[in-house]
Amino acid sequence: MTDELARIENPAETMRDLMADIGHHDPIETPHDLDLKKAHLVTLPNHRNVVDLTQHHRAALEFLKPARRSGTAKLKDLESLIQWANRFKGETSALFANPDMAAPTLTCIADYHAAGPIDPITASGDPSARHCHHRAVYGFPLSNEWKAWMAISGRALDKDEMGEFIEANAKDIMDPTPPVLALTEKDGNQPWENRLIQTARQIEGRYGQLAQLLAMSRRFQVYETSDLTVKTNRDTGESEIQFLNEHKDAEGKPLSIPNLIIITIPVFLNGAPYRMPVRFRYRKAGSAVKFTLSIYNPERAFEAAFDEALQIAEEATELPIFRGHPETA
Repeated sequence: MTDELARIENPAETMRDLMADIGHHDPIETPHDLDLKKAHLVTLPNHRNVVDLTQHHRAALEFLKPARRSGTAKLKDLESLIQWANRFKGETSALFANPDMAAPTLTCIADYHAAGPIDPITASGDPSARHCHHRAVYGFPLSNEWKAWMAISGRALDKDEMGEFIEANAKDIMDPTPPVLALTEKDGNQPWENRLIQTARQIEGRYGQLAQLLAMSRRFQVYETSDLTVKTNRDTGESEIQFLNEHKDAEGKPLSIPNLIIITIPVFLNGAPYRMPVRFRYRKAGSAVKFTLSIYNPERAFEAAFDEALQIAEEATELPIFRGHPETA
């Protein structure tokens, strides 16, 4: 009896043999020289389906050791970011500085793109491209003094609010030196003294002392007098009426109040202090008096402190610094 006749006479056994052949498959092992840049496909006997095993091969290879570095480290001080950058930096590493006054940051990307133009033609991909997945970020912590004065800057305060703030932050207020108090600019002054004098002249101000502010916060009364003046144009006969208001103290003398004070505070936590002028103003609204303390040009002190930190990082890591945000990873 031939094999063909045997299959015809015993169809059940024939079906079992066919099912065994269909269900047979060879074990698939991860190649030792696997190229992760390419897809790895296999065909299955059932309707000849095609299955992509690339992710399974990659997962098998990364089970004990990752194929590349990734993740973002969040560091607590500038020295830690410098050490991290020096530990992982390569020829393509770079720093990104975000000079946001509310939340400044410095980011190191260890696997940043290489220099040069893109190559969209090469079949194997752009040789200068990197994943940019291995990063470290340092968020500059603003000092408590900076946050306190920036929060109060430009906000209208009543007498008690101003007094409480001045007393709580009296350590930040610096009495002007004699040349600064007299607005006398000369070669013998310290450079910062001449800068403060120049600022006062630009905004037509003069500096006061802490004792004056404390005295005003405890007992400050404003008396307002109004003088009526009438001006007449003889050619047309038209008249112009004006009220000239003048603020006086309790003794009836004109008020003479300094409109500038000096504060010495650090921008960043545990950083070097910076001297900054603060404009002091008041206005009378009915029976109430409102005070305003406004830091003059705080951006200048912030930029100086931020640039100083960037210079330290650049010299310590020898990496290029870009101002702004890196590409999204």
